Amino acid sequence: MKAYEAALQKGRFEDEEIAAATGADLGAVEEVRKSLQDLHLLSQPAPGRPVVPLDPEVAEAELVTPLEVEIGRRRREIGRIHEELRTLAADYRARPSGGPAADVPITVLDDVEEVRREIDRARYGCTEERMSLQSGGGRPPELLEADREHTLELLRRGVRVRTLYQHTARTSLATRTYVQEVTRQGAEVRTVDELSERLIIYDRRIAFIPKERTGSRPPGAAVITEPTVVGYLARSFESVWQIGRPFEVGRQTAEHPQVAEEVRHSIIRLMALGLKDEVIARRLGMATRTCRRHISAIMEEMGAVSRFQAGLIIGRENGDVGR
Repeated sequence: MKAYEAALQKGRFEDEEIAAATGADLGAVEEVRKSLQDLHLLSQPAPGRPVVPLDPEVAEAELVTPLEVEIGRRRREIGRIHEELRTLAADYRARPSGGPAADVPITVLDDVEEVRREIDRARYGCTEERMSLQSGGGRPPELLEADREHTLELLRRGVRVRTLYQHTARTSLATRTYVQEVTRQGAEVRTVDELSERLIIYDRRIAFIPKERTGSRPPGAAVITEPTVVGYLARSFESVWQIGRPFEVGRQTAEHPQVAEEVRHSIIRLMALGLKDEVIARRLGMATRTCRRHISAIMEEMGAVSRFQAGLIIGRENGDVGR
């Protein structure tokens, strides 16, 4: 603000004088003058009257007062919207095809759009924490983009956000990019080798569990508000969270070989159970082709020429360990 200080000393703002006093280019001084006038720190040009410095406190009031008036108007508008819509909420909840009623501890919704509306409603009311399990490896970019906006909105409101993925999600570029962005804003993300199913819990008060998928359509979900069941699901999340490894994108740490080794041990364990390649891949959230490459490498390492021989070797090794 050297130009403003120079104008205070001279009692007026003339471009040539200010340029000489500050050593600035005349064109730059002209831009500064316009900016100071926009801030109400200089008077507007008028015939026969010089441009003079104005009181910053007056300028502050002139700039801030219209904004405060607008904020007040917007707050009243928000209050009106809340009041009008909340009066209709009870009717909406009571309708036969509506979402879960307050006195129903478990509601099963078949309509995917209905599930999304209930999740949005729970997210808007969330004040403390969102916990989620995301099974199946990396998620599609379009889903991550939608969840990114929701996650950042929760974080801006001071909500703690914790998410568990499977180790195989670390190989997904879209998932890594998403995790890098949300963790920079305060989210916490970990991975484990195996997750049974998706789960979302808001404020340890309401939980969402997907229905079993049948066909190609996205499944509905069960909405659970019964405190004992929600508490059990939250404790289950905590137990898995404790063994999860932090999903730290862009850091060279010793955890990556450990993660790969955990995936390898999981494949061997599931092979020992006699599960097919497709089932192992689904359990670990990876593509079947990728799973088969891992299995081939494991069999080669064991010196096995067939799945049957690999099973015998695994069983013998497990038996030796048990002795």
